[in-house]
Amino acid sequence: MNPSTEPVPRPRVTARLRALRFDAGSLALNLVATLGRRSSTPVERLGTLDRLREWCDGVGLRLHDEAVTDELLTELWTLREAAYDVVAAVVESRPPSAASVVLLNDRASPAPPRSLLRATGTGVTVDGGDRPLSGRELQSAVVRDLIAVLGDPERRGALRRCDASLCTMVYLDHTPGRRRRWCSMRLCGNNAKAAKHRLRQASAASAGS
Repeated sequence: MNPSTEPVPRPRVTARLRALRFDAGSLALNLVATLGRRSSTPVERLGTLDRLREWCDGVGLRLHDEAVTDELLTELWTLREAAYDVVAAVVESRPPSAASVVLLNDRASPAPPRSLLRATGTGVTVDGGDRPLSGRELQSAVVRDLIAVLGDPERRGALRRCDASLCTMVYLDHTPGRRRRWCSMRLCGNNAKAAKHRLRQASAASAGS
């Protein structure tokens, strides 16, 4: 069915819809996914400092306690919109906003900590990669992940947008033939099937009246 004629699921905002998403395929895309339903009435999934901590836990990053501030949350919202503009531009084969590119390049530094090898008396250990991040290091990690996605032809070519008209989440499609239509079959896929079922029921009722 053409997406333009797809039955529209009921626009209910549930706890499941407000839940953070960690299935977009990359760190940067998981940040982009913290704002749901961009095409209609947006659903903010990263609206509090507790949600920021939960998101960091979900993507496997640690922040310094003093970095968890409203200022960082605001900066992440700004970064998120610039990242969305760029990935949407790739999906839509159009140029992104110059301001988005400038902001992302600015937030790409300072470099997040990297792991280093250290020789010990009994062998080798790894140090340095697990220390808590500053707010700017967290943002740099997100931007560098986005750059890695866009700089890899295979991953860049796997960028997709969910077909569900109320969702449009951007994700990486690594399925054979890249035929995945939904961000999640359990979520948007099932919603679309339910909407089609309601449409068939309504059509049958109309025909029988």
